Amino acid sequence: MNQIPVAVLGATGTVGQKFVTLLHNHPQFRITELVASPRSAGKPYHEACNWKQPGLIPADYAALVVKSIEEPLASRILFSGLDSSVAGEAESRYAEAGHVVISNSKNHRMDPDVPLIIPEINSDHFALVKRQKHKGALITNSNCSTMFLAMALAPLHAEFGIEAVQVTTLQAISGAGYPGVASMDIMGNIVPYIGDEEDKLETEPMKILGTLTDKGVQSAEFAVSATCTRVPVFDGHTESVSIRFKRKPSVEQVKECLMRFQGPAELQDLPSAPKQPIVVLEENDRPQPLRDLWLENGMATVVGRVRECPVMGVKLVLLGHNTVRGAAGAAILNAEAFVKLGYLNS
Repeated sequence: MNQIPVAVLGATGTVGQKFVTLLHNHPQFRITELVASPRSAGKPYHEACNWKQPGLIPADYAALVVKSIEEPLASRILFSGLDSSVAGEAESRYAEAGHVVISNSKNHRMDPDVPLIIPEINSDHFALVKRQKHKGALITNSNCSTMFLAMALAPLHAEFGIEAVQVTTLQAISGAGYPGVASMDIMGNIVPYIGDEEDKLETEPMKILGTLTDKGVQSAEFAVSATCTRVPVFDGHTESVSIRFKRKPSVEQVKECLMRFQGPAELQDLPSAPKQPIVVLEENDRPQPLRDLWLENGMATVVGRVRECPVMGVKLVLLGHNTVRGAAGAAILNAEAFVKLGYLNS
């Protein structure tokens, strides 16, 4: 297979570095351009980047000269890990120039004509790109905590109907980027506020689980109430979730529904796709970030402690890898699905 040349926007940042790590030796995509701020432009990647990933910078990219986000690019697909302060304008400009931008940034997620994609759930929403005025296309993945919540809610909503969700997150410090949260603020502590996170958790699932119509996406009709906290864990977002259903399933029915979920058959063999998107654990003390984060190479949503809730009906605990499935890995999977479904050349 001829590899598709791709670029990484925001390549020196935390998410950009994860893109570089996950795209190295990818069977379908080949990094040909690394892009960052003007202050990094013109430098070899190993000089411009304060590398914080396990291991060394892949040798293929260490000497690659970083380009500025103000420069024209040759790559067809651009993976964006840009900070939200610059992502909105830059991503729009590249899409207008004919590039397919697969974004991890928040700026365009709720735009009516921009698909907010989790391929196992709403790959039909890719069709929104045909309504965009760009020469290229703009596709987004969700907030990291939204990713795992929506993944678990999707099959449950389809089978039992959801009326309301209450979620409290315990989010890892890596979600704040480097250098993250000051050590004296997070060591031995919990910070019960993360800017904008609660709004994302309360709105993004509605679009992801919504129905594509001639007028756009009709949002799912249930409410989510979120409380987001930062905890002293390096990687892995945990979520405590209570759900009220229209049809009242038993605990065993909820587990069975989650365990058999697979997503569209035509997307199950993608290079980054987990064989089991939702992994259900039976142990009373799982999932745990230290032990369960890398199930399915960090691309699974891990569910445990499914039990009755005396207030809502059913409650459970979720875990997901915030910088893999919740960020760069999600965008790469979106690109794989976009290509597989024939949108790149349509």
